[in-house]
Amino acid sequence: MQKKILITGGAGFIGSHVVRLFVNKYPDYHVFNLDKLTYAGNLENLRDIENKPNYSFIKADIQDGELMLKLFTLHQFDAVIHLAAESHVDRSIANPLEFVLTNVVGTVNLLNAAKYIWNDKYEGKRFYHVSTDEVYGSLGPTGYFTEETPYDPHSPYSASKASSDHFVRAYHDTYGLPTVISNCSNNYGSYQFPEKLIPLFINNIRYNKPLPVYGKGENVRDWLWVEDHARAIDIIFHKAANGSTYNIGGHNEWKNIDLIKVLCKIMDKKLGRPEGTSEKLITFVKDRAGHDLRYAIDSSKLQRELGWEPSVTFEEGLEKTVDWYLANQEWLDHVTSGDYQKYYEEQYIHR
Repeated sequence: MQKKILITGGAGFIGSHVVRLFVNKYPDYHVFNLDKLTYAGNLENLRDIENKPNYSFIKADIQDGELMLKLFTLHQFDAVIHLAAESHVDRSIANPLEFVLTNVVGTVNLLNAAKYIWNDKYEGKRFYHVSTDEVYGSLGPTGYFTEETPYDPHSPYSASKASSDHFVRAYHDTYGLPTVISNCSNNYGSYQFPEKLIPLFINNIRYNKPLPVYGKGENVRDWLWVEDHARAIDIIFHKAANGSTYNIGGHNEWKNIDLIKVLCKIMDKKLGRPEGTSEKLITFVKDRAGHDLRYAIDSSKLQRELGWEPSVTFEEGLEKTVDWYLANQEWLDHVTSGDYQKYYEEQYIHR
């Protein structure tokens, strides 16, 4: 029997890397990629694996609980890796309800479908919920988030993810559903929608546009290369005990302003511009409401118990990332113009 894995949000930034890894590494799994294809979901992210025999795409919205139950009934999924989420903090401040509906109601819809179809027969089953370090709130200048850190979300986005985490744990504790959760720090790498800091600034530098920096750029984030996150998800999915939680981080803290200056230096070199050219594009703007000062993840439990660790330094990962965006300007142009919607229709509707 071929194992059937449902990956939600698999056309998004992190999800597409997880889908690619599982499709290529596990030919005996059939990977179902379920994605709503909002602005941040893009099937061009998966062109290299879309015709593989162990891959299927389903266009659907996890807010539709009835449809989720139908899909679980039809396909009899053995496991779920749940990444589908609204994830941009600024958008959550502008429209909190959309984050509640997708991140909380959508997660509960999936939990209900899994619970109903698996019907207490949990051998070989798994519900893996992918979350964020933002549920822990903000750190001062010292200390790290561990798996025991109390939740203290400060934005509608992090509040919605904290709520979904609580529901996943409640379904494990109340119904015995075989769940695991991971909370990861900021990701960077290829295929990230250019509203997020690194691809946005790469794109802006290329076209000599301003680089908008919140406040004084003093906010600190722990950065992880997205392919290392996908590897961690693979290991946790296969090795973690039911009911467990793992933090995933890069041991790689950067003030925003320092990161941006490194990025400017790399871009000047890659574009053949005099050093210092891109730094002149930095423009300080009013700080974001409820902007957490610092996140930092202690991922020693994951390293100690399951043997995972990051594979690249930040400078190596950042250079790989810059090279990818500069070599894939067509992808950037498409995701910012909406042309990928036409690509979806050609691939899946008119074929």
